[in-house]
Amino acid sequence: MHMPAFSHIGPESLLYSYKRSFHGFAVELTEQEAQKMAGMDGVVSVFPNQKKELHTTRSWDFLGLPKQSDVIIGVFDTGIWPESESFNDKGFGPSPSKWKGKCQASTNFTCNNKIIGAKYYRSNRFFEKEDIRSPRDSEGHGTHVASIAAGNLVSKASVKGIGLGTARGGLPSARIAVYKVCWYFGCNDADILAAFDDAIADGVDIISISIGGSSDNYFTDTIAIGAFHAMRNGILTSTSAGNRGPDLATLTSFAPWSLSVAASTIDRKFFTEVQLGNNKKFEGISINTYDLKNETYPIIDGGDAPNKTTQFSSYGSRYCDENTLDKNLVKGKIVLCDGENYGVGQLSAGAVGTVMRGRRPSSDAFAFPLPAAYLSWEDGANIYLYMNSTRTPTATILKTNDRKDPTAPYIAAFSSRGPNPATHNILKPDLAAPGVDILAAWSPISPISGVSVDKRAISYNIISGTSMSCPHGSGAAAYIKSFHPTWSPAAIKSALMTTAIPMSPEESFGAEFAYGAGNINPHKSANPGLIYDIDALDYIAFLCGQEYSTKLLQAVTGDNSSCPKGTYGKVSDLNYPSFALSTPSSNSISHVFNRTVTNVGTSTSTYKAKVSAPPGLSIKVNPSVLSFTSLRQKLSFALTIEGTIDRQIVSASLIWDDGTFQVRSLIVVYEAF
Repeated sequence: MHMPAFSHIGPESLLYSYKRSFHGFAVELTEQEAQKMAGMDGVVSVFPNQKKELHTTRSWDFLGLPKQSDVIIGVFDTGIWPESESFNDKGFGPSPSKWKGKCQASTNFTCNNKIIGAKYYRSNRFFEKEDIRSPRDSEGHGTHVASIAAGNLVSKASVKGIGLGTARGGLPSARIAVYKVCWYFGCNDADILAAFDDAIADGVDIISISIGGSSDNYFTDTIAIGAFHAMRNGILTSTSAGNRGPDLATLTSFAPWSLSVAASTIDRKFFTEVQLGNNKKFEGISINTYDLKNETYPIIDGGDAPNKTTQFSSYGSRYCDENTLDKNLVKGKIVLCDGENYGVGQLSAGAVGTVMRGRRPSSDAFAFPLPAAYLSWEDGANIYLYMNSTRTPTATILKTNDRKDPTAPYIAAFSSRGPNPATHNILKPDLAAPGVDILAAWSPISPISGVSVDKRAISYNIISGTSMSCPHGSGAAAYIKSFHPTWSPAAIKSALMTTAIPMSPEESFGAEFAYGAGNINPHKSANPGLIYDIDALDYIAFLCGQEYSTKLLQAVTGDNSSCPKGTYGKVSDLNYPSFALSTPSSNSISHVFNRTVTNVGTSTSTYKAKVSAPPGLSIKVNPSVLSFTSLRQKLSFALTIEGTIDRQIVSASLIWDDGTFQVRSLIVVYEAF
């Protein structure tokens, strides 16, 4: 597609021309010009260049993934810190011959045989003082996610002794291609599309993008559009579900052609204790690297130390926000505060440490720029009672420790939940992967606490978010790709979903809308037995089945695809590895899903259908036995659901079992929102 002619628009208004892998451009226009362009022949869609946000070791050992490729993972994020030991290229040969990308080298950045490509994108040419104009990561987030997906094995990695162990990525032998699309103030759509255009042409195998926006459809979501083009070129895009949980219908990634990953916990939990002058201990959370060496300090309530020079009352100062505290009263003491903040107010007032109260069981651990612990309201109240029981209350804050969490895995409260806002009968997220308290590589110039006055320089950091679960999905997908280089993106996704470990709805609000098929199980995923495959034409038929106009369809496909009458595919017949059905609560249900499975297990095998269904639902599979006589053979079946549901979300499952492989598909029936 060529840029339509506007006589007064100069070449300086053209930000990008996408032409390596798909056709399009980013251009500066007025609202009227954009509307005019949208109506022109040959223009399939026009949408604004919106800003997206980043979705911010033990995890791979917890998953059981072996250390075992010349698979290339493209990471779209804040760049990378190339000197990290996680990206040392010792033992790596030259880049794979399929690699066509480049390294945007500079005086402060070079690639190697591990990081084989790196580019940066900034369409508006606006840089903050914190931004580095190269693929180098000044924020830490991109380095963290890249090392989760494909970092080397690094022994004795920790955050100043916390979380000590061997850090490793999902596929340490994979190569990394860096596409820096995120900066101090976010990630722009125009840059993200330019990175997709390049990554597809460069020859990446998997794309990992821990970024999300606010779209509720496929047609204005650049990540969904970019991922569609990637899928057409045999590349699976792994995305983060979003950090807007625990409410339902909060997903930011839901395209059926990409992998949407929720955040689960691992079996290691960090905690930080506060010890009072009477030797009583209370447990909170944080990532506290500071060691007060058991020395006790006076403790004061923030409400008793208002900064009267700025007219703050005790009501305002109890939250300990910046400039609310009296430095003369707080200096050299530990301050007790209501609610959690960044610790800047306490630090700037001269506090030695801070104890914050208001933690819920679902809260996550963060680093602060001074010794800190975040406690429950109840424990905070007990500390307050102690402070009022003695004239000289004292306390100390211990360094963070860890212990085993026997209840793991469960879904983090922050992890976004389904259902899919664009297609109710496609279950999202697809699955869950570790995203809580994940130790991975970091940029030493980025403050561990995110506070600029924090000068601790570290090479590894512990953070949480679906940003961390996404590269676990990317690493596991790359692992499968290393065994099955010709498998389609849908085949890889199917393998991950049908081998996932079932999770408990009692532990995770939202049930399947929280965790999809279950917790990722990489070491089984390379051998799934059967796969549910989907190609680009199937996805186009799926979009046509939603009765979108040709113009909207082309907004995703970027070509002249159309929906001829009579060829609409039913949405629920997309060959997805899970089954979802939205229904009005009072209606009786009668619905048929059609699916086709491909044999990738043993050449001669007989699979029997095992259905688990709750009271009120009848689920039948026809045929209930699938007999394969060769590899890559395809056999079809119909799954029929009848009955009624008595609650908002009802779960069932179908397992195809041949005695060797158990191919599990989730079935969810739920009341329409």
